[in-house]
Amino acid sequence: IKANFLSIGISDVLDMWIGSSERNLRAIFDTARRNRPCVLFFDEIDAIGQRRTALRGGSGAMRGVVNQLLSELDGVGTDNEGVFVLAATNHPWDVDPALLRPGRFDRTLLVLPPDAPAREAILRLHLRGKPTEALDLRRIVRASDGFSGADLALVCDHATERAMEASLQSGVARPVTQADLVDAVRDIRPSVAPWLATARNFALYSNDSGTYDELLPYLRRR
Repeated sequence: IKANFLSIGISDVLDMWIGSSERNLRAIFDTARRNRPCVLFFDEIDAIGQRRTALRGGSGAMRGVVNQLLSELDGVGTDNEGVFVLAATNHPWDVDPALLRPGRFDRTLLVLPPDAPAREAILRLHLRGKPTEALDLRRIVRASDGFSGADLALVCDHATERAMEASLQSGVARPVTQADLVDAVRDIRPSVAPWLATARNFALYSNDSGTYDELLPYLRRR
């Protein structure tokens, strides 16, 4: 889209000193406005945009951070024209509802675990440059349903380690084999399973606003 891109992590915003986190947020948005058109991307938005009703006691200072974020998104006294704000989270149920109202983060996109073509592409990416025998990646794809991209990267790493260990033991270099990948897939459990279990409860019992409508068909298929 021919725009500048700023990726913001938790450490770029949160500070131990009271008031510093709010100043950091203001400076981030000011930088984006000076460099418009600009895409401003917040990772782990639930960490800086927590539900204020859940902030008690020692976490009360975070209310100011959420309020500052709301103020910057609304552009009160400022102009956000040309600033496109995106955010990602694995815990959408922890995000303050005020952040999801029109004019703020008012559109939500569900990112599911990769499908079969995507899994094959991810495997090829992480095996690129590694010595391999002729591989039947479709078999690995079928066995890795529900794996995340990180899970698939781990499968390739484990398979490569097996090949290296075998090479060291025999004294003869050997490539990554189909058996290495099959064994690696069997040893690794999908990391998204606990998340899906939690998400299922919210999708079934806390979906009055329709936030999880996209997720329900996927859960039913599984």
